[in-house]
Amino acid sequence: MRVVFAGTPDVAIPSLDAIVASSHEVVAVVTRPDAPAGRGRHLEPSPVRRRADELGIPVLTPPSAKDADFLDELTRLAPDLCAVVAYGNLITQAGLDIPLHGWVNLHFSILPAWRGAAPVQHAIMSGDEMIGATTFRLERGMDTGPVYGIMTEPIRPEDTAGDLLERLARGGAGLLVATIDGIESGGLVPKPQPAEGVSLAPKIEVEDARVRWDRPAFVIDRHIRGCTPAPGAWTTLGGERLRLGPVGLAPSAEVPADGPLAPGALLVTKRAVFVGTATDAVRLGTVQARGKRPMPAADWARGTRIEPGERLGA
Repeated sequence: MRVVFAGTPDVAIPSLDAIVASSHEVVAVVTRPDAPAGRGRHLEPSPVRRRADELGIPVLTPPSAKDADFLDELTRLAPDLCAVVAYGNLITQAGLDIPLHGWVNLHFSILPAWRGAAPVQHAIMSGDEMIGATTFRLERGMDTGPVYGIMTEPIRPEDTAGDLLERLARGGAGLLVATIDGIESGGLVPKPQPAEGVSLAPKIEVEDARVRWDRPAFVIDRHIRGCTPAPGAWTTLGGERLRLGPVGLAPSAEVPADGPLAPGALLVTKRAVFVGTATDAVRLGTVQARGKRPMPAADWARGTRIEPGERLGA
């Protein structure tokens, strides 16, 4: 089949590669326009655009998926199907109607759970033990279309969102190709999503990633892993922001303190930095101060003047 592929971040690349390696023809790639990045804020192409350029596939970068010139070009390409993975732009009904077999979206959850932009992050933060990926036919509702196929993946106790997305991207690529194969053969018919079990996964904003030390340790652990690597969990010390990597749970017996640490209270030893929560303390992993590189918490603490009684997040 003639396929137009739409995607933007790194997590979409395995699917693009898988379709290119299949029996289907990728006639064009659609991705977000170049965007400012890095300290110099220079315009940089999306990861998917860079990969498409390497593969020699024509690239479309419309400012909006409702752009008239883009819709005209998509019509001219006459795709049998459009495949989309984390494109990041809303497809209008006019665009949805162009390909013969519609748009097939690969979404990183088991729908109808975690509809929205950040399913993996929300699943980790909520303590889910299982997640997956779903292929479904795109329609105007947010991730509401009928389902073609599902794969499942366990959430491991130390998974970050980045770890889990990497595994789902690889497994989901195979699911997407199998879905396109099934549509071409006529043997795969989408089924409506169940009415029960709907949950939403809105984008995690920077302020959402702030660590609240008055929560239980296990909640803080999930929160930080769900925000890693993006947008990045953070806290403050003395009014300065600190970015945090995943933490370790530290039962009271492991913490050399006279009593429980108050939420946000710091205890620095030669080899570790402990922080109090609403329950047991946690052991900091990596810490990144503004303008500095990430470093082990013990190294950070040795180079930081921590005043007596100072707390994280105060």
